[in-house]
Amino acid sequence: MEKLAQETLHLDEAFDAKGQHISPVLPQGVKNYLIDIDGTICDDVPNEEPERMVTCLPYPDALKIINKWYEDGHVITFFTSRTDEHREITENWLEKHGFKYHGLLLNKPRGGNYHWIDNHIVKATRFRGKFTDLVVKTHEIEVFQDEAHH
Repeated sequence: MEKLAQETLHLDEAFDAKGQHISPVLPQGVKNYLIDIDGTICDDVPNEEPERMVTCLPYPDALKIINKWYEDGHVITFFTSRTDEHREITENWLEKHGFKYHGLLLNKPRGGNYHWIDNHIVKATRFRGKFTDLVVKTHEIEVFQDEAHH
């Protein structure tokens, strides 16, 4: 599926003030979803029990919403702590259950408490048991201190 993503995913060229190329950006309104697998789209299966990765069932609401996001033109990438040795099992499971996606990133650090630092806008949504369409809410977040406040 990753080859398909490169062919169908359109990224807009971007330039800085000096006219130099910078990292391309998605078209306005398109989101890059990074979605965990274990405990998020199916039961929490640890890497130490790969046999359960084959038999676990997807959460129906996760399958429905993720495929809707894909059909709406958003980018779907699964980002999991499963390791390289679990790639084939994972790809087969995703295909068997009909998940539509563009990429699979393995070897996410285990243990949670993630803090993602990036030069692009990052929005984080903690999964709490059910996939639905996303709604806008305001919460306090940690950010870098503005230079003016030094």
